[in-house]
Amino acid sequence: MGKHEKRKLYWRANVRYLAILLTVWFVVSYGFGILLVDQLDAVRVGGFKLGFWFAQQGSIYVFVALIFVYVVLMNRLDRRFDVDERQGDPTSPTLVRPAAPDEEGPEA
Repeated sequence: MGKHEKRKLYWRANVRYLAILLTVWFVVSYGFGILLVDQLDAVRVGGFKLGFWFAQQGSIYVFVALIFVYVVLMNRLDRRFDVDERQGDPTSPTLVRPAAPDEEGPEA
């Protein structure tokens, strides 16, 4: 598989993850917090109506959880396509190595 094809597959998987996670967030924030609020208000959690809770707190909690899910998914994807930031690997393109003493440049 060529480098260009590998990049396209990587990007396609990344966009698929984003689409799925943003759909989940949309359903929770817009669907549960606005469209289904009347049905969810029949259930109470901690004394509050569930629809109110989703509108005020639930979508924020789900968004934060989705950030962590995205990190896990992207780390797996990076390893699968061999673009992860491995510590100590001098061939890793994203690794920032400190300059060696003889590479520091001209002395002032």
